[in-house]
Amino acid sequence: MRVCVLYCGNQGNEPKLKELATKLSDGIASNGHTVEAFDMNLEMGKVISFYDYVVVITRAVSLFSKYIPENVLKFLKTAGTVSGKRCSCFISKDSARKSKVLQYLMHVMESEGMYLKVSDILSNGDYAYAVGKRLHVDSGMKE
Repeated sequence: MRVCVLYCGNQGNEPKLKELATKLSDGIASNGHTVEAFDMNLEMGKVISFYDYVVVITRAVSLFSKYIPENVLKFLKTAGTVSGKRCSCFISKDSARKSKVLQYLMHVMESEGMYLKVSDILSNGDYAYAVGKRLHVDSGMKE
C-alpha cells in the first residue's frame, strides 16, 4: 500500500518532528509498504489523493497551547480529496497539554472527512519506529 506521512511544526525545520516522521516511516516500510514523508510547511499544495493511507505528525504551537500549527489545516484543505481516507495522527510529547493537542488534531482531521484509525503521543524515535511497525495500514487496525 502507498502511505503518506505528513509532518508539520511551527517552523520549517524541526529536527525532532522530522526524526519522528522518519522513524515512523521506517517502521511502516518494514512491513513492505511504500512510504513517503513530507514536511507540510515545505510541500503546501501537494495532492495526496492517490495515497491509500495518511499519517499526520505535529506538535502544539506552544508549551501550554492545545492548538496545532495553522499549516496543518491549510495543507489538508488543499491536499485534494482526503475525505474517506483511512489515517492515523500523532503528536510529539513536547507539550503540557498533550491530550488536548491530540484531541484537537483528531477533530481537524475528522472535520475534513478523514477516517481516523489510530492516534498516539510519540515520545521518541524508537517508540515511533515501534508504532510504525505495529501499524497495520492495510487493515487499518493496530495490535
